[in-house]
Amino acid sequence: MRPSGPRRAAALLAAALTVTVLCAASAVARSYPFGPRTRSVNDLGNQYLPFHAHLWDLLHGRADGGLLVNWQSGFGTSFLPDFGTYLSSPFALLVGVFPRDGIDLAVYVITLAKSACAGAVMALLLLALRPGRWWAAGLLGASYALCGWSVADAAYNPMWLDGLIALPLLCLVGEWTLRDRRRVLSVLVVALAWIANFYTAYMATLAACLVLALRLLLADLPRRRKLAAAVRAAVRFGLGVGLAAPLVTVVYFGTRHASPGRFTHFAPVSGEDVLARLLPATYSFGSPAVFVGTTALLLALALPFHRAAPRGVRAGWTLLPVAVTVSMQWEPTHLAWHAFTTPQGSSYREAFVVCALLVIAAWHALSYGPPDRRALGAASALLVLLAAVASRSGLVRSFVWPVLLAGALAALAGLVLLGRTAGCRAHSGRAHSGRADGDQSDKGRSDGGRPRTLLVACAAALLVAAQFGEATATSAVAARLRLVSMDDYAPWGARQESQRAAASQADGWPRYRTDPGREQTVGNDPMMVGGQGAQYYSSHTSAVLSSTLTALGGGWTSGGRSLQSLDNAVTDVVFSVGARVHSPPDPHQNWFPQDGSGVTVSRLRVPPLVTVRPSGAAARADFGVSPYRNQELLLGSRVYTVPRLTVRTGDGKPAGPARRWGPGRRLDALPAGAAARMPTISARCPAGSEVYLWAPHFAGTARLSGSAARGLTGRFRSDPLTKIAAMQRLGTVADSGRLRVELFPNVPGVVPDGAVGCLDTGRLRDVTARLTATGATDVSVSDGTVRAHLPAGSTGVAVLAAPRIAGWRCAAGDASAVPAGSFHGLVAVPLDGSATSLTCTFRPPGLRLGLATGAVSLLGLCLSAAAPAVRRRLRAPLRVVA
Repeated sequence: MRPSGPRRAAALLAAALTVTVLCAASAVARSYPFGPRTRSVNDLGNQYLPFHAHLWDLLHGRADGGLLVNWQSGFGTSFLPDFGTYLSSPFALLVGVFPRDGIDLAVYVITLAKSACAGAVMALLLLALRPGRWWAAGLLGASYALCGWSVADAAYNPMWLDGLIALPLLCLVGEWTLRDRRRVLSVLVVALAWIANFYTAYMATLAACLVLALRLLLADLPRRRKLAAAVRAAVRFGLGVGLAAPLVTVVYFGTRHASPGRFTHFAPVSGEDVLARLLPATYSFGSPAVFVGTTALLLALALPFHRAAPRGVRAGWTLLPVAVTVSMQWEPTHLAWHAFTTPQGSSYREAFVVCALLVIAAWHALSYGPPDRRALGAASALLVLLAAVASRSGLVRSFVWPVLLAGALAALAGLVLLGRTAGCRAHSGRAHSGRADGDQSDKGRSDGGRPRTLLVACAAALLVAAQFGEATATSAVAARLRLVSMDDYAPWGARQESQRAAASQADGWPRYRTDPGREQTVGNDPMMVGGQGAQYYSSHTSAVLSSTLTALGGGWTSGGRSLQSLDNAVTDVVFSVGARVHSPPDPHQNWFPQDGSGVTVSRLRVPPLVTVRPSGAAARADFGVSPYRNQELLLGSRVYTVPRLTVRTGDGKPAGPARRWGPGRRLDALPAGAAARMPTISARCPAGSEVYLWAPHFAGTARLSGSAARGLTGRFRSDPLTKIAAMQRLGTVADSGRLRVELFPNVPGVVPDGAVGCLDTGRLRDVTARLTATGATDVSVSDGTVRAHLPAGSTGVAVLAAPRIAGWRCAAGDASAVPAGSFHGLVAVPLDGSATSLTCTFRPPGLRLGLATGAVSLLGLCLSAAAPAVRRRLRAPLRVVA
């Protein structure tokens, strides 16, 4: 499919205008890479940048793992679902051409490229739907690419931008289906859209079906041909989704095995907020971003009053955007748009569908000729009414009005001038018909053609200026307000360089793991700076990993989907963490001042990745409430003393019982300057043991008083809904055996019963030596396969220090592979003493089903492609040879 000259020009205009506006908006907001402010907010910094960094490592052969298993995160996680969710877009491959320390710039360029492509494809779609001015199609294509959803929501969720591209592409597939053209290309386009990002492709597919249904309804075709077109569309879309099944099914089953996270009940926003988001320079996290620019909005509002357009077109393309907007506000249809799952985070992820329909409606208004003054007057009145109702929303800030006024005046002036070109054309035609041929004809063209060209140029300039100004302002406002309302993270710099260098120098994988550290920079430090740790943040964080680390005293955010590193000697032994990077707190977060120390590495003698436990060890009691006892279950030996506690408030009184989060003692937040009256925890433990504090629902700091504390300060971060704090090491028990922990709570919290654990490091060393002596003598890891050599005569249970996520199969010796067992959440294989080797392989759930579905779809595509040739061959007359 090669676009013609005007279509190519429209696509290039849309792409160029989109890139120019996005760069200008970054410069106005002083955002990276055109200013000092970071653009890495929320999941962009926590998820998407680290995943693209991991893809860079994969492309350059520097990653630990492959497409099947990511050994750097979560002690070994399934990577193919993450790849299909975050990295399967063809644009993601662009990351490989940038340097590793330019990952922020790489993702920014990818974002620009996706947005530009969306605008270009929309321009092509508009010209395929109706003939019209190429520059107007380019302008409206840019309006779509720069819609509110794109610049406010998808700007920091770059994988969603593939859905912005997919929607006009799938509508083009509908047009080809309607004309029974490009049957193979249609299927491949559908497959590519679903592979690039199945989540937004699902929404785009629903939208394309609605557009095709309306096109069939308005088409002047016999009912039989309409039905045939609908059947063709169903077949082509079905085959395309089937070709994408090897990835889609893996992603689907990945979500089925994921930690449930935190789901909220959908609550629609007010009508005033919905209308406010149609205006430029408005922003909020929880409302639908349906801004498309005043030009497109005025044209869409003018369509019902545009007498040159057929009545069916006016009714259909007016009602469809309204109906889809209403469907976003009604919970059953809202769930249908989101694949029947209430999303975590922003609730209106399907808003780009409304933006696309508004742009298509605007194109229909313009393609039948510029709206006359009556239609523009009605549209202007509706715009004033809309703005008046929206003004009651708190989303309309003072700076919105000058942007709206300037954009509306420029758009109206441009549309009025464009309308006058029709008059110039008619006048020129009458003058030409009333004159003789020759010089008079040339004069007529000169008199009528030049003014008309000048009017068109002025109209185009005004409309482009309106779109440029409004979109730049909207994008810049969104970039600035995101920094106010969301967590943000510094771009790659000296901190990450030093962390990456330290992790690289200490790396010993697969002999032992290197954890990049408890003081994290982003939610996926192992992928960002290297190493192999517990930290992991994904939509596919497995339930077994989340529950296991939580039981061991780990912390998390995002309702259990963003797991944190656990700086604990026992869990380091269990998971074979032989080196640990220690960094000062991230200065970008301004949470605590830096103590002046740099990045350091501590080392610990640990067993291999595969150890052998006694028979019956896996049958012991399940995890309980105490993380210290749970760690001992995994370790196989008692190493903690869990003393009785005395918890007192700042005035020395016993703390009251907790009302929530289990048995414990309630603490109130301390006011500023109350450091002299801090709550305390008192207990007795063996002298010389290491003190740990487990307080998952405490937010603030904790410090062990006395010289034995060695300056350690435990930093606890929690909130009632989305975060729990990780266990922290505080220091060493003094010779007296008495310990006193000083607390400074930032918010009301709870100190649970059994919060303090005192670790006997001598016993831990003995257990480590025993596990090393009986463990594997050699371990090799390659993507989804782990091989280990065991001492002869090993009996009991072989335990691989990796979470027992669905998909692991293991075989001892020459035995057949069977689904792996579980040793308190880790991969386990029974041993009878005859095997001296162990092999475990991982295959993500759903892969076999997806491959089978893909093969059937590929066969169907081949048959579909060959069918016309077969039919022609059968219809050809037989030649009789004498």
